[in-house]
Amino acid sequence: MGLSIVIPVYNEEATIEALVERVLAAPIELDKELIIVDDGSTDGTLDKLERFDRENGVRVVHHARNRGKGAALRSGFRLARQDLIIVQDADLEYDPRDYRQLLQPLLDDEADVVFGSRFAGGGAQRALNFWSATGNRFLTRLSNLLANLDLTDVETGYKVLKRDVMQRIRIEEDRFGVDPELTAKIARLPGVRIVEVGVSYAPRTYEDGKKIGWRDGLRAVWCVLKYNLRR
Repeated sequence: MGLSIVIPVYNEEATIEALVERVLAAPIELDKELIIVDDGSTDGTLDKLERFDRENGVRVVHHARNRGKGAALRSGFRLARQDLIIVQDADLEYDPRDYRQLLQPLLDDEADVVFGSRFAGGGAQRALNFWSATGNRFLTRLSNLLANLDLTDVETGYKVLKRDVMQRIRIEEDRFGVDPELTAKIARLPGVRIVEVGVSYAPRTYEDGKKIGWRDGLRAVWCVLKYNLRR
């Protein structure tokens, strides 16, 4: 059994090298491959990725223009060859040292999908700003209501799936709406066991380069409604 780590990247020159090194050093005993999808970066991100490409199981692919997180995940998932797939953001908000606890329910055959929750306990947590926390709680409650789930963090960047589960899902969203889309579509798959695990989280500010904005929040609400109510 192995792990495919899919990393969507856009203009993360300041963090991408440290992130890749942390992922490579993650304390897991599985064979792992890193699929890094550079989503049309216009800074020096792609140049910094060149030293990792084709080394230590790392593969870098490039979109000629920025298409969004969902589009990057579509490209990465198509290339994944291992039994388990994890999504890893490139901005150092999520810590690869949490891989062990995220993977354990899958390795114990207690889950088919694991969500890494920022609000279910775990490592040290830096406080979110009020509006981000409020928006996340609203989206999570709306998603839970429509999907008949009891998650604490629908917008989490950490999702681990068995490859055969991922192959049953067609991603339609190009941008950040992919997170509620995935949750809705996973919830509707018959027989899929979902487990939530607490993870550490170090949120960054817009001054640090955070990209998701209020328009993405509105789109997320639309996606929760669209993918949960559509038949």
